Amino acid sequence: MTIIQRMAAVATRLREDRGDVPGWVLITLMTAGLVVLIWALAGPALSEIFQNAITKVTGL
Repeated sequence: MTIIQRMAAVATRLREDRGDVPGWVLITLMTAGLVVLIWALAGPALSEIFQNAITKVTGL
C-alpha cells in the first residue's frame, strides 16, 4: 500500500466518523442544568460555611 493509498484510507475514515454531536450537546446541557440546580439549592449554605470558616481563621 502506497502512502497515497494510506492517506486516502485515513481521509475516508475521518469523513465517516462524525461522532454523536447531539448526544454531547444534550450531556453538556444536562450537566449545566444540574450545576445550576445544585448551586441554587446549596449556594446559601455553602456561603455560610465559607463565611464561618473565614471568621474563625481571621478571628473577626
